[in-house]
Amino acid sequence: MSAAPGFRTVALIIASAMFMEQLDGTILATALPSMASSFHVSPLHMSVALTSYMLSLAVFIPASGAVADRYGARNVFRTAIVLFTIGSMLCGASPNLPMLVLARLLQGIGGAMMVPVGRLVLLRSVPKHELVSAMSWLLVPALIGPVVGPPLGGLIVTWLSWRWIFYINVPIGIVGVWLATRYVPDVRAAERTRFDTLGFVLSGVSLSCLVFGLEMASRGVTAPFGSTGLIGAGILVGALYVWHARRTSNAILDLSLMRFQTFRLSVVGGSLMRITAGSVPFLLPLMMQLGFGMSAAHSGIVTFVSALGAMLMKATAAPVIRRFGFRRVLVWNGVISVVFIAMCAAFRPDWPLWIIYVILLTGGFFQSLQFTAYNTVAYADVPSERFSSATSFYTTFQQLMLSLGICVAAAALHASVTLHGHTQPQLDDFSVAFLVVTLVSAVAAPICALLPRNAGAQMSGHRQR
Repeated sequence: MSAAPGFRTVALIIASAMFMEQLDGTILATALPSMASSFHVSPLHMSVALTSYMLSLAVFIPASGAVADRYGARNVFRTAIVLFTIGSMLCGASPNLPMLVLARLLQGIGGAMMVPVGRLVLLRSVPKHELVSAMSWLLVPALIGPVVGPPLGGLIVTWLSWRWIFYINVPIGIVGVWLATRYVPDVRAAERTRFDTLGFVLSGVSLSCLVFGLEMASRGVTAPFGSTGLIGAGILVGALYVWHARRTSNAILDLSLMRFQTFRLSVVGGSLMRITAGSVPFLLPLMMQLGFGMSAAHSGIVTFVSALGAMLMKATAAPVIRRFGFRRVLVWNGVISVVFIAMCAAFRPDWPLWIIYVILLTGGFFQSLQFTAYNTVAYADVPSERFSSATSFYTTFQQLMLSLGICVAAAALHASVTLHGHTQPQLDDFSVAFLVVTLVSAVAAPICALLPRNAGAQMSGHRQR
């Protein structure tokens, strides 16, 4: 059985939308110090601009599969691009941080539909044995965003204004709507199911309380019923959702998917790795600008190297996974990835730049291989009729953990600054933060060792010797 005709074209169109989203995120990380100065707030407080977007993703991604099944993937995909583009325009026009946060929330609603719906189209169009290659086609153009994002963001901030970071999404969004209308198939479920409204409300309240509570805690906000109260409320409402989901056949986040071992271990191990992955785009540009004294443009070039390594890996993902299998790749490649992230803690201004470049390039290569394996093996044992709910579930946790990574990094940075009595983060504080987030991802490798030796063999083509 071969892939459906034109699946590469569809993959590239979906990847273009992901390019817009990834470009926005990586440019924004580079511009945070400049935006903080414009809004007259501390650079540490700018983490809310990242977590507010992640929050919106976490709240609305669970509904993406059900909405696509009901209204058709093409309609939902086009609407998502429109919302993201309008949100970008409002971000660029924001006069203060609260308005920026609201605009980022609107952007997040669009982003919440773009990525999982696009992935769902591919899952339903490509046979499992070609899914590794299809995912590579999907992710290569999307990785161009992180590659060009940091240097482009640095140039925009240095020579124009940070507001143009958001305005450049407008022409991309217009072209994306036209391409989606022309080429993206109108994939939808054969049978409609009742939308889980109560589950959507409960999951949304729980996730929003947890994300904002953790974000407030990471900035040292300790007002009564502040961060602690929000986190507690998130846990309580989350427990109510679990009770509801176990009694509902069409739960918006289908917890029964965790019965599939490959899906469960990919969610757990991938979540730990993504906490670290989410922290790096936040920590590295700040470290280069505040710790090394680099300009936004220079720090963007340094950050660019890591994303370049990620893009270079995509051509080798399929043969590597075919040769060694998912379990070996996830265990040993995971260990290598953790080591390279930990090396960032040792970066100092007197290091030759070429050494820093080599570490970031190589680390980006191995981290990208790790996430390609996670994203693919998750669907190894999931029946095709449950791809919609599996995509929503997996992407929700993916975005939630990336958001949590920013919170963990900001909390570690804030704690180190406070303990050392610094007025702003110093190099030692960034080292502490990098080591903290590295310890989190170090737990992922032993978890992946629990995978069966032949996990995902029908996808990878790996055969035991």
